[in-house]
Amino acid sequence: MSVAARSRESLRALGGRTFAALSGRNYRLWFGGQSISLIGTWMQSIAQSWLVYELTGSAAVLGTVVAIQTLPTLLLGPYAGVWVDRLDRRRLMIGLQTMMGLQALALAVLTLTGTVALWHVYLLAAVLGLNKAFENPARQAFVQELVGRDDLRNAVTLNSVLVNAARAIGPAIAGLVIVAGGTGVCFALNAVSFVAVVWSLWRLDVAALTPAEPAPRAAGQLREGLAYVRGNPELRVPLLMMALIGCLAYEFPVVLPVVASQTFGGNASTYGYLTGAMGVGAVVGGLAVAARGRTGPASLVHTALAFGAVLALAAVAPALWVALVAMALVGMASVAFMAGGNSTLQLASASHMRGRVMALWSVAFLGSTPIGGPIAGWVSEQYGGRAGLVLGALACLLAAAIGWPTARRAARAATSPPVARAAG
Repeated sequence: MSVAARSRESLRALGGRTFAALSGRNYRLWFGGQSISLIGTWMQSIAQSWLVYELTGSAAVLGTVVAIQTLPTLLLGPYAGVWVDRLDRRRLMIGLQTMMGLQALALAVLTLTGTVALWHVYLLAAVLGLNKAFENPARQAFVQELVGRDDLRNAVTLNSVLVNAARAIGPAIAGLVIVAGGTGVCFALNAVSFVAVVWSLWRLDVAALTPAEPAPRAAGQLREGLAYVRGNPELRVPLLMMALIGCLAYEFPVVLPVVASQTFGGNASTYGYLTGAMGVGAVVGGLAVAARGRTGPASLVHTALAFGAVLALAAVAPALWVALVAMALVGMASVAFMAGGNSTLQLASASHMRGRVMALWSVAFLGSTPIGGPIAGWVSEQYGGRAGLVLGALACLLAAAIGWPTARRAARAATSPPVARAAG
């Protein structure tokens, strides 16, 4: 075989590994519905942040809104995981996605009619957060039902690629829509986008799913889930790392509006460009992870170190174009950490515990925002957007330090020769 032929064969094999999960019809349907809905979700996220910043001019208030939206995950997340393990996850998501669409519609009507006030945003952010507290663990645990265990890591990574592709497209569209028609149009488009994901869930071939046996009602199931995680370092350490990074490093909706407006003197489009650059980088990084992704504590430590380094680079960027390049690198590192941690937890957890484990992952990622959002907002308001990025970089480095001992133990265990069995 010629060199050119071998190269083509290698590329085909690489493409097969990268998109393996898409070979199944159910996952393709789900992926398509999510791709439309997530673009709308990112449009609403950008529009909501910009609306609050226009109403108040305060990064601290912006952080408070984000905190209100994620507070239900912090308070109810672990208990939501118990219900996810008990219920039909597909039907649960249909109901929750419908409610989230209605929330977006209400916000659109209030904004387009010119009657929106800050308390409306607070209330609707809380409603959205209540839905997300249950929807996030249900969606995370549902992936294995769609693709099975063999393609799980690939599907999780492709989900992360999808989220970040939407992060690249949604903010760019949102910036243009806000300039042309206002934030209310973004909210209306998001409400319409939920039709796609609900339709895809209805169209799934239920017979081809591989659902876990629902956990029967029993006392102490929440304590059982917490004890299960506490006794397993392969679950406990990634959750601790994500709790710290999710609390202080993923507060981009709070920090980036300040970076766009104060650091670089821009507007909503500038904010969209920064968020979009991060999404483009995440797509590139996610595809690489999908093809050759790794799991485990060592991989998470290395990724957390890289995440911290590129956040520091973004913090010291002297010009907008440098910041855009740095945010693309931030996107690559962030999706690698997210996908690696998610896959590690799903592969290491028992099927009847997966809802509770992934609920704790949601708490670590989103539920920490009620604490980190106001902190990042205050730091950005007092010291500028660059300081908010530095705060995230320090959180990543500290998380890497937390995971380092476990990673070293795992590496030693992997390289140690097996103990010879004594002769009987």
